[in-house]
Amino acid sequence: MHIKSLTSLYRLIVVAVEVTMAAEMTFLVANARWMQVFLVAGLMAIIALSLLIPHKQGSALIPVEILIFLTLFVFATLFLGEVRDFYRRIWWWDLALHGCSGLLLGLLGFLVLYLLNESEVVNLYMRPAFLALFAFFFAFGIGGLWEIVEFTIDHAFGTQMQKPMLGDPSGLTDTMWDLIIDAAGAIVASGGGWLYIRKARDHGKRDWLARFAARYPHFFAE
Repeated sequence: MHIKSLTSLYRLIVVAVEVTMAAEMTFLVANARWMQVFLVAGLMAIIALSLLIPHKQGSALIPVEILIFLTLFVFATLFLGEVRDFYRRIWWWDLALHGCSGLLLGLLGFLVLYLLNESEVVNLYMRPAFLALFAFFFAFGIGGLWEIVEFTIDHAFGTQMQKPMLGDPSGLTDTMWDLIIDAAGAIVASGGGWLYIRKARDHGKRDWLARFAARYPHFFAE
């Protein structure tokens, strides 16, 4: 998809997300649920400010594809999960989000190192197996950091992001399953990336990773 189309899609997503949260904000204020009002207001401000990040080809500070993923992930995690209580209403919601985040973060880690590896500007060459290993630990490390964030928020604000699970009221079982799902998603991403790079090198074709680099030349060229 062309960079202009991606930018238009991202803006449409932001508008839809903002309208949805604004409607929820009205309900929360009417019911005096001030903690959640504060959370939704903060999310609306952060997502709205992301529109100020330059998105034009050659000047993007953050690729639009990554902004789209971050916006939808934050919306699904903090708004739908915490404010709309999807974590309790839909038993698999938390597991699905961790699986998606492990998969996509693994792809992101693989993407960054792959593009550096293939760039003529950076004097670097790494085997596909090492790229896959890096992608796995990159995704799993981010997942571990997120669990620390949840633990910190729960103890600082009295929330319950680490929820009771399978008869364990401490939230430890929830945390461990989150990490297991993160690892599973990271394994799929890193394994798929390993197969992908081997085939791409064998065929010597201009693949989608190369096209991604062409959209943001200032990241991968002088």
